[in-house]
Amino acid sequence: MLERHELETFLTLADELHFGRTAERLRVSTGRVSQVIRSLERRIGAPLFARTSRVVRLTPIGRQLADDLAPLVTGIEEAVRRAAEAGRGVTGRLCVAFLGEWTAPVLLKAVALFSERHPECQVQVREVQLYSSRRSLEDGSVDLLIAAYPFDGMACGPPLIEEARVLAVPAGHPLARRASVPLEVLGDHPVVQYPTATSAGFKRDRTPERTPSGRPVPKGPVGETFSEMLTLVALGRGVLPVGEHTRRYHPRPDVAYVPIHDAPPILRGLVWREDRTTARIHAFVRAASDANQTVHASDANQSYASDANQVDSPDQAAPRQDQVVGAGRLP
Repeated sequence: MLERHELETFLTLADELHFGRTAERLRVSTGRVSQVIRSLERRIGAPLFARTSRVVRLTPIGRQLADDLAPLVTGIEEAVRRAAEAGRGVTGRLCVAFLGEWTAPVLLKAVALFSERHPECQVQVREVQLYSSRRSLEDGSVDLLIAAYPFDGMACGPPLIEEARVLAVPAGHPLARRASVPLEVLGDHPVVQYPTATSAGFKRDRTPERTPSGRPVPKGPVGETFSEMLTLVALGRGVLPVGEHTRRYHPRPDVAYVPIHDAPPILRGLVWREDRTTARIHAFVRAASDANQTVHASDANQSYASDANQVDSPDQAAPRQDQVVGAGRLP
């Protein structure tokens, strides 16, 4: 086993490739750095660095060792950090993002309950776009994101929102006059595509390559933001399956939303990087799930009162197609 000071010295020199800067970072002498590296090379039985009076560079064996050790050291540091956080309780800062205006109300209720339970942890809320949502999680600028499932390669909490699917079509399109359409209709029209940054699983779910009968689905143009995608629909460049909430948050005179009667519902919830799971994240997911129970009961009461007081037509008497889902299994 390598000692901690050997690991730090080797990896710092592998990063700096300069004995003086390495010594400054570690707050030791350059002689101490040289001594540790020579000792390590004797144990390995091969040179790890090629040194000249002007250049220091890794040998192939040194590069391999650095590549193998770096993630292991990072994993150890993360494990120690998570243990320390658990010991301190839920403190510090948590950045939570939302993707789409319709997710904000559920997120804000979760923030309110979490802040009540853990006042020593500061919560920052921000919005991300389709093209930046995954990158924000991967680079650590966002700890949690409330988004649509599936979200490939990320840990997922219990679903918080469920909504029916509708098809966005140009307002003057023949489909706009239909009461509903089947998924099979996607084989007859180009479908506007999501940005390349969105996950493969999400695209298969939202813009499938084939219809239920196996017919290919024509691909339309790619939009970088959701508003841009709806504009492509309005221009007649294609159709787009979306969630029922889009009617409420993106009403447009040039776009009509037609129910898809045989499509499964869209589920939304919290996602995060599994290797960065912390006590804060666990606590927030739990708070979101608990707050969701309150939202669900409130929505049910409001929906009942609305139906009882406003049944003037068959359309108004129809049940709602979007709702908040009850809590599921916590991570």
